[in-house]
Amino acid sequence: MEENTENFFAASKKDLEGYVQDRIWLLKLQAGEKTSRIIAVLVSILLIGLLSFFVLLFLSIMAGYYFSELTGSLFSGFGIITGLYILLLVAIILGRKRIEAKVIDTVIRIFFDKTPEKDA
Repeated sequence: MEENTENFFAASKKDLEGYVQDRIWLLKLQAGEKTSRIIAVLVSILLIGLLSFFVLLFLSIMAGYYFSELTGSLFSGFGIITGLYILLLVAIILGRKRIEAKVIDTVIRIFFDKTPEKDA
């Protein structure tokens, strides 16, 4: 009887260690997946942002020269564009809490995304 109990506890200990190792492995895999998704989103946002920056830069130069021709002064033409950017900057500063909240929500949604296929 005592030998059966020892075998039972030894087998249970072995099963428990295997279970714990499997859970640790699962957590590592899930963390890797979430990290990969966040990095992929950040890289795509970075690329879109970089391309958008160049488009905006060249459109700004074009608009600066256009307004320069309308006003007859290079300083005034580019000053108008600068004023528009200052207004945009003020709007972003005033709305930064909403922007931060959206970014935080997106990261949390990606990190804690649970789909039925993954939980099974």
